[in-house]
Amino acid sequence: MTAAIICNGSISDFDYHRRLVKDCSLIICADGGALYAKKMNINPHVIIGDFDSCKREYADSFTGAKVIGFPSEKDETDAHLAVEYALSQGEKHIILLGAIGTRLDHTLVNLGLLQTIKAAGGKGEIINEYNRVSMVEGSDRVKGKGALVSLVPFGGDVRGLTLRGFKYPLENFTLKMGSSRGVSNVLLEDTGYISVRDGTLLMIQSRD
Repeated sequence: MTAAIICNGSISDFDYHRRLVKDCSLIICADGGALYAKKMNINPHVIIGDFDSCKREYADSFTGAKVIGFPSEKDETDAHLAVEYALSQGEKHIILLGAIGTRLDHTLVNLGLLQTIKAAGGKGEIINEYNRVSMVEGSDRVKGKGALVSLVPFGGDVRGLTLRGFKYPLENFTLKMGSSRGVSNVLLEDTGYISVRDGTLLMIQSRD
């Protein structure tokens, strides 16, 4: 099953995001994400945050939604609190929507939440109309012949990187932090294989 967290970043294609959410077992709005839920005609299960982006009264207007409030002076972002809640409910696949926006600091922290999810034994993805972002440690695979796939080191150099099924394969390669070598590879097979001996990658599947 999949949990969806609707954040307060940028969402413009409401039909696209509604399709992503409709079959999710748990739908959580992180504060202002509730504004997007209303526009998508989605009734979330949980709304969580300090309610600086949407009013508490607005959150309370959703029928049947559990509303969890926090003080504005807190150690975690609303999105982080939503991730922790999803993990506490046993969710293993968590997608974050509206997690990319004008606030670069929040975008970077949300990318880091993928590692929080992975450390808890789950898989996290940040998805919008143009990107699907996940985190690779050890090994993974990606599907979709012709897909544009970028691999970006996260938190340090990545050693022992091997790629199979891509236009630009690699064998036991060291991809340094800050390098653009992993950007815009193309999947030539139905399935591409990625393995890493040491380090963490962001895998970004993009379309223009």
